[in-house]
Formats: sequence, structure tokens, C-alpha cells
Amino acid sequence: MALRQTTEFVESLLQLTGLNWEVADFSTIFRRQRTLGVNIPCRGAKGPLHPLIDNTGIKVEGEGEWNARKHGGPKQRVWSEIQIGIDEQTLEVRAVKITGSNTGDAPMLPYLLNKIPRNQQIGSVTADGAYDTRRCQNAIADRGASAVIPPRPRRLAMEANNPRCHR
Repeated sequence: MALRQTTEFVESLLQLTGLNWEVADFSTIFRRQRTLGVNIPCRGAKGPLHPLIDNTGIKVEGEGEWNARKHGGPKQRVWSEIQIGIDEQTLEVRAVKITGSNTGDAPMLPYLLNKIPRNQQIGSVTADGAYDTRRCQNAIADRGASAVIPPRPRRLAMEANNPRCHR
């Protein structure tokens, strides 16, 4: 939410709860937000980290799918991708990156692993088949972890046709 809407939202919440608290005005919040440092501590799990890596798309601009089909709206929509790595045990977000829709999944896995401190031991990395690339496998191996990534169907077919490939 924008700051003005946030201020009004907080005022209405306080009014609904019956609290007679002052809410800082827009200018004060705007001035203070520039120097506000948000530090979210990581609880961390006991033992090695087991990150789950995936991404999801969010629409930034454009008509909704249903509305565009029904009313023939413009076909161009702008999407962003949220690349995320969460701790399997605590479900804490350990790495995140927002990219454009033109960025693939696999190139972001090494970036996400680099966001996890080097002194944090990683036991395994779980991801979907989109991350089944040499670069991802190498990035996981560089951290001393094992990969839990299903092979892509195309790779399985290539290996089945090549007698030199053994699983």
C-alpha cells in the first residue's frame, strides 16, 4: 500500500479496536522510512539447511485473464517473477529475488544459493525439473549439497537413446 493509504488504514484499524492512539502523519512516515532499517532475524533450523527453491509469477500490469477473454482486452500483460528459497524445516525465506518474466528459473538458483551465507551448511536443495541443468547441479555441488531435482523428460529420453549415459 502507498503511505497515505497505509496511514488511513492504520487509523481505521485503531478506531475499530477502540484504541485512542495517535498515528503519524504522511510526511513524518515518509521522512522516517528513508532511514528505517528492517532486520528480520533468521531463527534457523538445527543442522544443515535444506532449501526449497521455486518461483511464481505475479501480474504487474494488464487486464485479468477472464476479463480479457470476455471483453477482448489487450493481450499484453506485464509479469514479474519471484524467485524464492525457503528453509524446509522452519519455512523461513532464506533467499529471494524479483525478476522480469524473461528470466528463466535455472539461472536464478546459483544466485539464490549465494544469498545464503557461506558458513551455513546446506544438506540438500529441492527444486522442480526446471532446475535440472548442469549449472544448477554445479552450484549445488559447490556448496557440498545434494540435489533433489527430478530429471526433465527430454534428458531421460536422450539418456535412453545414448548407451554411454548410465544413471
